[in-house]
Amino acid sequence: MEDGQAVVGHGGGDEVHRRDAAVTGAPLARAQRDGWGAPHARRPRPEEGGGPRAGWRAYEVRLTYLDMLTSRLRAPLRSGAARRKRDIAMPDIRTASSVGRRGLLAAGGALGLGAALAACGGGKSSGGADSASDGASPKAGPWSFKDDRGVVAKADRTPRNVVAFIGTAAALHDYGIECKGVFGPTKKKDGSPDVQAGDLDVDKVTIIGNVYGEFNVEKYAALSPDLLATEQWQKGELWYVPDKSKAEITKLAPVVALEASQTTMPKAIQRHEDLAASLGADLKAKKVTDAKAAFEKAAARLRAAARARPEITVLVGSASQDLFYVSLAKTSADTAYFQQLGVRFVTPKVDKQGFFESLSWENVGKYHADIIMMDNRSSALQPSALAGKPTWKQLPAVKAGQVVPRVTEPVYSYAQCAPVLDALAQAIEKAKKVS
Repeated sequence: MEDGQAVVGHGGGDEVHRRDAAVTGAPLARAQRDGWGAPHARRPRPEEGGGPRAGWRAYEVRLTYLDMLTSRLRAPLRSGAARRKRDIAMPDIRTASSVGRRGLLAAGGALGLGAALAACGGGKSSGGADSASDGASPKAGPWSFKDDRGVVAKADRTPRNVVAFIGTAAALHDYGIECKGVFGPTKKKDGSPDVQAGDLDVDKVTIIGNVYGEFNVEKYAALSPDLLATEQWQKGELWYVPDKSKAEITKLAPVVALEASQTTMPKAIQRHEDLAASLGADLKAKKVTDAKAAFEKAAARLRAAARARPEITVLVGSASQDLFYVSLAKTSADTAYFQQLGVRFVTPKVDKQGFFESLSWENVGKYHADIIMMDNRSSALQPSALAGKPTWKQLPAVKAGQVVPRVTEPVYSYAQCAPVLDALAQAIEKAKKVS
């Protein structure tokens, strides 16, 4: 191995090629060459150092310097905040994210060590944050996390280069964990943040796919991902990860999928919180505890509203140009929780997938409801676009102005879910009985 040369292997997914060598680097090699000592250094002769005592003193100084230098090179990678407090001459090679063959090719072929480390996050990234957990405190040593598929994701160290579905990334952001890349509805056509982005600054992340079925594998590989995080709406499926490239994508880094369907809102929040904690989030931070308190207060308000207005019925809807979809409340984490709190929902005759019933616009009045919660995702037609549908305008809830947005894919953090509970509670409190 030449001075400064390092061997960096791939450490993600099932293709585990553990890192070897690369503990010394150029500064240590030069120190050894210049006579500052080495692990096999011999005892100095009297004629070389002015006598036995002087020789031993020089020898001890050299070994002390060597120990300090080696310790510095082998020190665990500090968090983003700590690294900025101290100028480190050479990034830590052992703890930098490993780059696989695909990552190297995507980054432009054979990289020099410095470029490889920069791509891995060992140096300052030009794309914004220099780590996936800027301000958080990831634990040293091996990392593992059992996801809601029952799969255990493992890594040699806590993932820092995290790429996630936009809703997952937004939830992690609320716990202080920043992602390097996102996929899923991130920006609208006008460039503004999609509703699923929560409080995430979408201009500070790399977008590797903005619509369903879009996932740029080369751009993903170039981020040298340590972890891919997404949701699970159907058993075993990775939300917004295309089936056609799934095998290639999942080889590049460990994968975590968190349940978004067969669960409830508090459980989904807890699982996102678990993941954030494993990545170094401080769950005792005031921002987090305040958000949890606000969520619990909002839940109590919704429970009280549902108890006070048992006559109010809610329909969960979503619109397309040709069809109107009525969703079954118990199949989604948000509405299943609202149901637990006492909210009464319309029960449609769902199709074989079990999520919703599809109605033609001629039959949109099949179910009677006092409040209609309409899918607020950018992929669905919004109420303002339905003015040309005569049957829509004839619905009692529409006439009464009792149509409210439904956050169909919530950002599962206390901060983002508390306002959702408050909004539904307010709608029930003020609703008129029209069905």
